[in-house]
Amino acid sequence: MKKTGLLMLLTLAATLATAQQSTQPSTPDADGIVHTAVNVPFVRFQTPTTADIYCAGFLTKERIPNANYVNGGLETPTSTKFQIGELIFLAGSGYQAGQLYSIVREVRDTNEYEIYAGQNKVLANAGRPYGDIGRVRIVDTRSRSAIAQVEYSCDPINPGDIAIPFVEKPRVSFHVPGHFDRFAPPSGKLTGRIVLGKDFDGFLGTGMKLYLNMGSNQGVKVGDYFRVVRPYTATLADPVDSLSFKAQTSEDTQMFPPTFEAGRFTKTKGPNIHVADLPRRGVGEVVVLNVTPTASSAMVVFALEDVYAGDTVELDEQQQ
Repeated sequence: MKKTGLLMLLTLAATLATAQQSTQPSTPDADGIVHTAVNVPFVRFQTPTTADIYCAGFLTKERIPNANYVNGGLETPTSTKFQIGELIFLAGSGYQAGQLYSIVREVRDTNEYEIYAGQNKVLANAGRPYGDIGRVRIVDTRSRSAIAQVEYSCDPINPGDIAIPFVEKPRVSFHVPGHFDRFAPPSGKLTGRIVLGKDFDGFLGTGMKLYLNMGSNQGVKVGDYFRVVRPYTATLADPVDSLSFKAQTSEDTQMFPPTFEAGRFTKTKGPNIHVADLPRRGVGEVVVLNVTPTASSAMVVFALEDVYAGDTVELDEQQQ
């Protein structure tokens, strides 16, 4: 009992010391910046799993040939969706027993809605979206089809999905927790944009996948970390959020109410607030999972708030 009580006291003392240290004001560094938990919070990075890497999907400018494709399964035509352990049939040529094939699918957004202005043009420059559907192994060849068994599936495999030779993908190493400067100024490193979320999502959180408009042509490689940043001027481009600039923001008792850029107020003696003067804020961090010449697949490893399709990303070499 005495040892247990002593251990509890030591633990409590260490907790109080840590809490007291974290509440003490920090002193400016050589650049005059005060580092606190507010502008430099401590964050934990989520490490991508095998499923994250092999199910991320990708963008490519080159359309993948569809000469080899899924043309059915053991229960065709009563079953059209196939998963782990099931037998499927592949049309095409060049199959040999024991070979591994990836099953991919060219996808389209049935909503045909631009999440941000100019998205379709930006996406066209980055490439066509493909989904990673699964992996199969050839077990035999009969008639005009190859027989394969599904070894891994991200989503149910459908007839018409494309079969391409399997290529093993590199893993992303574990990243130790660290501090994230939320209001860090531009570093001058490589910048790009989140052009699309997987499954055409527009709002993304930790663990979700997305696509960047930079690839191996720009020197991007698997394992690179990018900081997601958003200026306050981005609000002006949003048809909903920009309505906030038309709302009354001052108190009735203020002698000189402020005027806002893009607001409905006229110029008065009060301060003129320019949104462009506000510091950009970092909203999260992503790590690159797969790379093509013109685009990259990435995963959100942590997010302080929602990450948006259309947000800017900047290479974060300090997070390597």
